[in-house]
Amino acid sequence: MKINIYYGGRGLLDDPTLYVLNKMQQVLTELRVHVERYNIYEHKNSVSTLPGTIRDADGIILATTVEWLGIGGYMQQFLDACWLYGDKEKFQNTYMQAVVMSTTYGEREGEVNLANAWEILGGLPCPGLCGYVEDLVTFEMNHDYTQIIEKKAENLYRTISQQAKGLPSSNQAVKQTVLRTQQLQMTPQESEQLSKYVSDDVYVKQQKEDIEELATMFKDMLGQEQAPGDTAFIGDLKAHFMPQQDFSASYLFSMDGMKQPLAVVINDEELNCFYGAEANADVYVKISPEILSSIVKGKMTFQRAFMTGEMTAKGNFRTLNMLDRLFIFES
Repeated sequence: MKINIYYGGRGLLDDPTLYVLNKMQQVLTELRVHVERYNIYEHKNSVSTLPGTIRDADGIILATTVEWLGIGGYMQQFLDACWLYGDKEKFQNTYMQAVVMSTTYGEREGEVNLANAWEILGGLPCPGLCGYVEDLVTFEMNHDYTQIIEKKAENLYRTISQQAKGLPSSNQAVKQTVLRTQQLQMTPQESEQLSKYVSDDVYVKQQKEDIEELATMFKDMLGQEQAPGDTAFIGDLKAHFMPQQDFSASYLFSMDGMKQPLAVVINDEELNCFYGAEANADVYVKISPEILSSIVKGKMTFQRAFMTGEMTAKGNFRTLNMLDRLFIFES
């Protein structure tokens, strides 16, 4: 059995949450559980990759300290990353115990927030542990408190071992009927790869520079007349167009060596392709003719080109992700 601990505090020496985690880790180790701790503040520049570490865990502990209001920024960033890049299928079989200690008011609310967040992510919350600590020394010397902490660790071990089930939660019903956020339709592996790109400062900086360059190019192109005789890729796109019901969008492809960008306008089953400026395109794409040629020959997909950085884009990324469903090329 493996349990991961994600600590969202600041790592202060007098943080009561650290004392609680050390006690729990000691008990779990005695039960022959492999425990791995992640201090989120040490991964603040790569927090988007942390959800990938849950993949090989049977259960997790989300621990944080309420110092003035709420669960703190580090833990919130981690939960945001789980929502955006985490493997939701894995979360469905992962138990979570919340540990929230407070030096002010709000430890119960913090525990409830973590439990609610994990349920909305699709996970399995366990009874958590929360408490108010006015003096750390007095707290550590209290034998009764130590027993409560140890019992909580044992209960987590027992819950995971027995694969305990719970009653349905309204959070899951809300997620299925209300929380229909626009998310990237990607596999867990693709989400993990994207999270690595997001945490790469050099990659992000290059993407921003490419987008600025792309925006400048399109501003210069607006108002220009269509260059006669430009028909490259238009026939391929029309031949492999697969209409999607109730879907309308416009794309603008900028390619080196082309006088005008390639505009692709889709309205249900209608497809219009031409070389010229499309003022209000939903997605602006920068791609080389060689890469686009590989795509239309079926050697590469739009999504793979974007993930590898060979194609950059600006606009609605869900609409961008539809390109491989709208145009199906086979090698």
